[in-house]
Amino acid sequence: MKRVFVLIAVALLALPLYAGSGPKGYLFIVGGGDWPDGVVKRFVDLAGGLNTGKIVILPMASSVPEESATEWASDFKKFGAKSVETCILTREQALKPESAKLLDGAGGVFFSGGDQSRLTGVLLDTPVHNKLLEIFEQGCIIGGTSAGAAVMSEVMITGDEVRKVEADREFETLQALNVVTTRGFGFVKRAIIDQHFVTRKRHNRLISLLAEHPELLGVAIDESTAILVKPDETFEVIGAKQVIVYDPAGAKFKILPNQNIRFTNLIMHALTDGDQFDLKTREVKN
Repeated sequence: MKRVFVLIAVALLALPLYAGSGPKGYLFIVGGGDWPDGVVKRFVDLAGGLNTGKIVILPMASSVPEESATEWASDFKKFGAKSVETCILTREQALKPESAKLLDGAGGVFFSGGDQSRLTGVLLDTPVHNKLLEIFEQGCIIGGTSAGAAVMSEVMITGDEVRKVEADREFETLQALNVVTTRGFGFVKRAIIDQHFVTRKRHNRLISLLAEHPELLGVAIDESTAILVKPDETFEVIGAKQVIVYDPAGAKFKILPNQNIRFTNLIMHALTDGDQFDLKTREVKN
């Protein structure tokens, strides 16, 4: 009997050690567009708190990665970044174990905008991707804008749809099995991230996708706006516009034979600068 009590005591003492065993890093996810100066500085300040404070830019989503990286490096240095490095990799390079060393000493990593499928096409399931997950666990801040925001979630919106449409007629329907997704980098597991949201009227595609993934939240970030996801899985809204959160936990979805969607009781929040939201409890904190 004494042995049982000892084992229970040891287990209870160990609980605090495991309670905070999740990632120590932060996510800085921007909806695209121009960043207010305060948003850039917030990212730089957080990156400066770990290791050397170095910021590594991964601009492969861009069609002009060198140009994109140069612009971002200038902005980060303007707001006090200690060191900024650019890594433009091919898939072949990212598959080499030594390429992961490019992230050594990083306090922050930043994904530029462009086409999110380009970025995952280079990095997904490579030693560099594994290193990104590792340094996030250790406390690094991982940031991205536009396409660099879309890659953050495990379910990633590619920007394509199944049905064939004319230009400027994209995502005009609420239909299941139409929004094309693939695997993202998996930093966010409780939500699907969307970007440029209100500005580009992307409600249809995210609501359509939630009919297929009612277990996930939809977190949609507008331009000039960011969410800062903290280690406790709460996020703070920073910036000029809104973050829309769709919560389908209590919703009832029905997918009709023509793939149109019927639903009731879908909760929607429109959050602004300073608001906080808990991804675990699905509650607005203030």
